[in-house]
Amino acid sequence: MFKITNYGKDVVIKVLFITLALDAIAFLVNIPAVKLSLLGLSLFLLVFTLYFFRDPERKVPAGMSPDSIISPADGKVVLIEKIENKYPSFFEGSELIQVSIFLSPLNVHVNCYPVSGILKYFNYIKGNYVVAFNHKSSEKNERSEIGLETAKGKKILFKQIAGFVARRIVCDLALNSKVKAGEKFGMIKFGSRIDVLVPTGTAIKVQLRQKVTAGITEIAKFQ
Repeated sequence: MFKITNYGKDVVIKVLFITLALDAIAFLVNIPAVKLSLLGLSLFLLVFTLYFFRDPERKVPAGMSPDSIISPADGKVVLIEKIENKYPSFFEGSELIQVSIFLSPLNVHVNCYPVSGILKYFNYIKGNYVVAFNHKSSEKNERSEIGLETAKGKKILFKQIAGFVARRIVCDLALNSKVKAGEKFGMIKFGSRIDVLVPTGTAIKVQLRQKVTAGITEIAKFQ
């Protein structure tokens, strides 16, 4: 069954009114080429919007280990590297491993929690809008930073990063709340990036340019 995410219903309604207006104008225009162009634009806007805000059902694979880290987003892995730990109040150690996932406008943009645990850290930063596949976007763009601690005391931090087109990050969460791996919590509208930060020693299970699926693909595993 085709489902639209609640995070995008406001946009869908606005686009619906726009398409109705375009259809009305097309009905009044007597120039065939203009009429067809308006109707074509109306159809494209509606279909693209419905497709972008789709919210398919996802289930975490049976038998997944509590130490498994699943992808919080659909997309393609564009970066795997060690970085300086800039969150000393949350992580121990001087370095972290970063796995970055780029979401094209054609990917599902609803995000989910990568592990089960307690929400221990949240920070929203109003930044710029560098294109999301540029690695500088991790530190320059508008983003929300979310940190979780598992029942075993393992920690993970992930960022919702707005891209050049995206202009709104949505996240529905509360500090100190318990969350489950695969549970949906928000989205980034119209092209984006997610960075996942884990302690060194964590086993990375994906490779560069690999496509991943939110709530299903195991991207790493705590050791």
